Amino acid sequence: MIKRIFLLVFLMLQFSFLYAGIVVLNGLTHTYKVENGKVYKGKIGIENTGTTPQSVKLFLQDFSYKADGSIHYTEIHTHKRSNGGWIKLNTNLITLKGKEKTEVFYEITVPDHPADPGSYWSVIIVEPVDEIKPSNDKAGVNITSVIRYAIQVITDYETEKAKPDLKFESVKIEKEDGKQTAKIAIANNGNLYCKPMVSIEIYNRKTGERLGSYTSIPMGLLPQTSKSFHIDISKVPADHYKAVLIATDEEENAFALNVELEVKND
Repeated sequence: MIKRIFLLVFLMLQFSFLYAGIVVLNGLTHTYKVENGKVYKGKIGIENTGTTPQSVKLFLQDFSYKADGSIHYTEIHTHKRSNGGWIKLNTNLITLKGKEKTEVFYEITVPDHPADPGSYWSVIIVEPVDEIKPSNDKAGVNITSVIRYAIQVITDYETEKAKPDLKFESVKIEKEDGKQTAKIAIANNGNLYCKPMVSIEIYNRKTGERLGSYTSIPMGLLPQTSKSFHIDISKVPADHYKAVLIATDEEENAFALNVELEVKND
């Protein structure tokens, strides 16, 4: 019996991604500023770094995510801001020889009249296909791990009429990897994709003295989704503090919230 475990890689890094012979060469987030009725072309660079042939299938899905870490992949057209129906791949299956590189092309055909300004998105799934071969080994379970890459295709339409609207959902102080970490959940209730980073300014509760400022890494945030931004505050002594949370996107739009924090020793 063969049990297949599918691991989905959803990373926002702009360099090559390597696992089990397959590399995505040109990033996992493709963004376009689009106009109605026009056609845009894109491509996905793929390399087989292994020495044996590898088949790869490609297909479209909708997706969303929440600050609790959950990610939902569904058929296209399952949310009103899906652009899955706008995208056409030039192929759904390729086979790469060992050490071979190739490109898969896609076209985005924007409707004449999209419903509303803002961001529309879907993902192109790139999944290696392994041959299932009979095993002559003793009875048991064989485990085959397969990596899947989710490439976001984000189309921004009439951005001058759209904007992100960031809301702080919760703030928790928890230990992670032995470090006190501020976990700040933020939702984008607007209609435009953005890539904010979050900073926390900490003040003495009694004197108001500013004790320090700490910042998260920036992360992309699609409309009607949320993420948890983690900030290392392990240098902050245990105590009660006043703090200001500030979320700033790449257009320097800022959203702030005053909170009280308790940092514990354990």
